[in-house]
Amino acid sequence: MQTLVAGDKAPVFSLLNQNNETINLADLKGKKVLAYFYPKAMTPGCTTQACGLRDHQAQWQQHNLVVFGVSPDATKRLHKFIERDQLNFDLLSDEDHQIADAFGVWGRKKFMGKEYDGIHRISFLINEEGVIEHVFNKFKTKEHHQVVMDYLDQASA
Repeated sequence: MQTLVAGDKAPVFSLLNQNNETINLADLKGKKVLAYFYPKAMTPGCTTQACGLRDHQAQWQQHNLVVFGVSPDATKRLHKFIERDQLNFDLLSDEDHQIADAFGVWGRKKFMGKEYDGIHRISFLINEEGVIEHVFNKFKTKEHHQVVMDYLDQASA
């Protein structure tokens, strides 16, 4: 697994959101994008992470930031996740994990002694020109939104 780092050009992608609408990274030039990769919709950790991001939407807008969650879930499951937790940002379906591979977040994982392939919980802040500005890879799900906010506040100070 070769994870992208700050300074790398973000892979251009087009993925379906929870409403089966195509979202293109290229259409967001001029905005910052937080692409956060998470393993599975509606699981406890992923819900905690998503709700933290949901509750700070006003601050993301102040930083000209668009938030996207990316997982290997089908759009139908993403729609249920949005509805259940009243999420106010798009969730993108990467069922074949092509985009996760391109960002270098798909690889071997270990849980309760079992090894399997899956998405590693890593977030990428992509700047207005489509370049990865920062990689968030060390955080607890309940603190993810604060780690991102602290970085944004410090970067704009």
